[in-house]
Amino acid sequence: MTNISGKLREKLERICEIKAPEVVHRNYSKDGTRKWVFRVGDGAGSLVETVLIPAEDKTGSRKTLCISSQVGCALDCSFCSTGKQGFQRDLTPDEIIGQLWVANYSYMEEVPVAERERSVTNVVMMGMGEPLLNYDAVLSSMNIMLDDFAYGMSKRRVTLSTSGVVPKIDQLAQDIDVALAISLHAPNDELRNELVPINKKYPLAQLIAACQRYIAKDGNESSRKHVTIEYVMLEGVNDHPEHAQQMIKLLKNLPSKINLIPFNPFPHAPYGRSSRNRIISFQKTLHVVMILMLRVGSWSGKWQIVPVVQSSGKRKLLNVVRLFVHKLKDL
Repeated sequence: MTNISGKLREKLERICEIKAPEVVHRNYSKDGTRKWVFRVGDGAGSLVETVLIPAEDKTGSRKTLCISSQVGCALDCSFCSTGKQGFQRDLTPDEIIGQLWVANYSYMEEVPVAERERSVTNVVMMGMGEPLLNYDAVLSSMNIMLDDFAYGMSKRRVTLSTSGVVPKIDQLAQDIDVALAISLHAPNDELRNELVPINKKYPLAQLIAACQRYIAKDGNESSRKHVTIEYVMLEGVNDHPEHAQQMIKLLKNLPSKINLIPFNPFPHAPYGRSSRNRIISFQKTLHVVMILMLRVGSWSGKWQIVPVVQSSGKRKLLNVVRLFVHKLKDL
């Protein structure tokens, strides 16, 4: 860098380090999905995973990157194996942005020149951890994603997913304009207290009100026209017809799109996956009055959707990444 003084270069060399996260494992599927396991921190470090998911949309080829914000998670959702690992630490902004850098760089290196025009097109903070509990680092990272002098991503193409840290949703509305997704998973407080324990602190009425305020902050902005609702389908737990009716009532005043996710069991999971017929029936009930998304992927073999390597070295389900599932015919 000859455009800065030698003295400043020497200082930067002493106090700064520029390096990408260490890739310890990568896996590709036939449908183009790419997965990286990164080692973060010094020494043995901790492991987090990033997933690049391709899909076709009206603008062409969409490539969505699911990014982790923490090593482990403190929220202990009962259906989530990440929570069973416990919370280890927050990721730093460079560790968060580093996931995007590696995904972009790796993709550009691996595809033909003619296909390099669009690498990562969308980012979702839906990976390991609760993004709003690592607020400052996540906010800094998303600002870099949006900055025209950095990644220059559209605010419509950056999404943050939260289990419902209500005060931070309000703060997010003031600090940045990105899309919002909610890990709902239950349409009433009694059940959500069991599945998503943070609901005991911030019950559904507070969460829905925060979502309404988030949309109202900049009502005409395209990134805030609706909230995406994530709902994992658990056999005999949250998949009954009355749950669909309760969801309709809960969300009637909140512009939203619903993403139903068939549960992918992990070892010793206390739940099973809802049957195909139950999911379709649930979908039809909601579809009468709501916009619904049911995303289906094409994973085969013994890899489940977006497994992650724990610090112990074992793979586990990163259930907070919820854009794609096994083919419904395999349910």
